[in-house]
Amino acid sequence: MAIALGRFDETFQVASLRAYVAEFVSTLLFVFAGVGSVLAFGALDSGDLSPSGLLAIAVTHAFALFVTVAIAANISGGHVNPAVTFALALGGHITILKAIVYWIAQLLGAVVGCYLLKVSTNGLAPAVHALGSGESALEGVICEIIITFGLVYTVHATAVDPKAGDISKIAPICIGFVVGANILAAGPFSGGSMNPARSFGPAFVSGDWTDHWVYWVGPLVGGAIAAGVFGGVFHSRTHEPIATSDY
Repeated sequence: MAIALGRFDETFQVASLRAYVAEFVSTLLFVFAGVGSVLAFGALDSGDLSPSGLLAIAVTHAFALFVTVAIAANISGGHVNPAVTFALALGGHITILKAIVYWIAQLLGAVVGCYLLKVSTNGLAPAVHALGSGESALEGVICEIIITFGLVYTVHATAVDPKAGDISKIAPICIGFVVGANILAAGPFSGGSMNPARSFGPAFVSGDWTDHWVYWVGPLVGGAIAAGVFGGVFHSRTHEPIATSDY
């Protein structure tokens, strides 16, 4: 761990402001597509989650994240997720001050995305993440820790590690695929969030905060563990932080 607080002037320079806008836009687009896929499935079917519906939602999230990470990668690092930002801040890849503003941009993007979805779907309330039948909150947290660990570890291995080489060119695809796979595995149990912003937007717009804390605690803990494991075992001394003024 190499936490850096950062400077106020650096946090609000032009390059940083561009990064915040990029995170806002990418998170908005990701949440709009992800939550929209849930609403679309509900409109086309009885509303009960079926295997085909789960597959469609997972594929939508995978495609949407792949694209939104790619379009922001060279500007902000393409976090699109407060858990990813938190993990990278713990490793010193982004300063604490910038991470806070990233969070604000991501949460605002998620809320605006859900409001736009509500306006464009005749007032449908965005579907919130919820625990599966018989799933306890503790089990949900554990599930979110595991799948977020997989996501954030993938981010480190493909997008952050300077030794990734050519694999870094397909980092957005890898990140999108692991999210899609994790939704298929965990969707019926914890909801398969891995992303506090993805959960926050629908909860804020719908006013349903049931078990919402699960989708903060699980992803943040999972991301922190992934940062610690990757940083402790595979950290390169020559690594340069992402999302610097070069962006």
